[in-house]
Amino acid sequence: MTAAPEPRRLVVVGASVAGMAVVEEVRRRGFTGEVTLIGDEPGLPYDRPPLSKQLLAGEWDTDRLLLRPREQWEALGVTHVPGTAAVGLDAQARRVSLADGTTREYDALVIATGAVAVHPVPLGAGLAGSQVLRSLPDALRLRGSLAQGGRLVVVGAGFVGAEAAAVARGMGVAVTMVDPLPLPMVGVLGDEVARMLAERHRAAGVDLRCGVGVSEVIAEAGRTTGVLLDDGSAVDATNVLVAVGARPAVGWLADSGLLLGDRKRDGVEGVLCDARGQAAGGIWAAGDVAAWFDPERGSHRRNEHRLAATEEGRAVAAALLGEEFPAPSLPYFWSDQYDLKLQSYGTTGQDMAFKVVEGSLSEGRFIGVYGRPDGEGLPQSVDGVLGNGMARSLRTWRQAVLDRAAWPTAAPSAA
Repeated sequence: MTAAPEPRRLVVVGASVAGMAVVEEVRRRGFTGEVTLIGDEPGLPYDRPPLSKQLLAGEWDTDRLLLRPREQWEALGVTHVPGTAAVGLDAQARRVSLADGTTREYDALVIATGAVAVHPVPLGAGLAGSQVLRSLPDALRLRGSLAQGGRLVVVGAGFVGAEAAAVARGMGVAVTMVDPLPLPMVGVLGDEVARMLAERHRAAGVDLRCGVGVSEVIAEAGRTTGVLLDDGSAVDATNVLVAVGARPAVGWLADSGLLLGDRKRDGVEGVLCDARGQAAGGIWAAGDVAAWFDPERGSHRRNEHRLAATEEGRAVAAALLGEEFPAPSLPYFWSDQYDLKLQSYGTTGQDMAFKVVEGSLSEGRFIGVYGRPDGEGLPQSVDGVLGNGMARSLRTWRQAVLDRAAWPTAAPSAA
């Protein structure tokens, strides 16, 4: 079988972590062809996780978010097209259409457009004082609003909502956080850790309203004044942060002919790819927009974490050049809330068994492991680990996840 020729023109749509990883990896591997990086935001590519943490808190300036310093750009030899969204793809002609009326032709295309925050009209889309937190402008706007005080209502107690609530309390802003689930971040952390997290938020002064949803955002003269909950109660608000999730940015691909996942049909959204990120001839996808096929599960899945975006971008870069790339490492995430810096490797979730193996949740310094229960209700192996304040032990348990170590039966080292 003859290998496909190396592309001469590479176009990467999406100038965030995954897109940057593609660009840098192809250059590192010696690719000398044309590389065009297209992004819908102005300025240089930047890192998103700090938006709801250090940037929102005012601890970092915007330049510290840059994925690569300005002086390193020239060495990459990349044509950067910022502030210009892709609006269409002709896969047969191998051509991307842009919002400014221009087009870019390619031999190889990588789709790395990430995800867009969900902001339904009943939750104040278009109203002053009601916003999402996905981009740098979003974060700067919210930071400016918090600096004026008032009351912030956070709709959604997931990663972004919980982190933003913690930052706002650190700034002395009154906060109400609302979520229809019984505990913050319970879906990814499980009941025990989520209860600990709820206690931390309440101890910090957050008015935590779990088990109730928001029916609508109340406004006067086009500006947010509060929210109406589905139990009939109302909460005053100077600002509302809607943090109810994000969806893959695939709108521009509607007429492309690519296979796009449907949640009801496929159980996942995004660009459907094979196990190496290829969606069609000459087309790959990486990052939050991509749903790669997982041979172990026999289905497609999206890995919506920063490390996954980097590794998928690097893997796609290797694949489009016809080269091999090592298997991705363990999934990893972290979350900064108050004095907590939660870090996790592997798989975690509410439907998994959880066991504290070092420290204690009540003291806030702990290591806990997650495992998938077998037919008798007990895990056979360690599938994930979560920790705070015990970095050295966390590294040891990370290796246990890699080794699929046996599920621990001994009591933790400290109650």
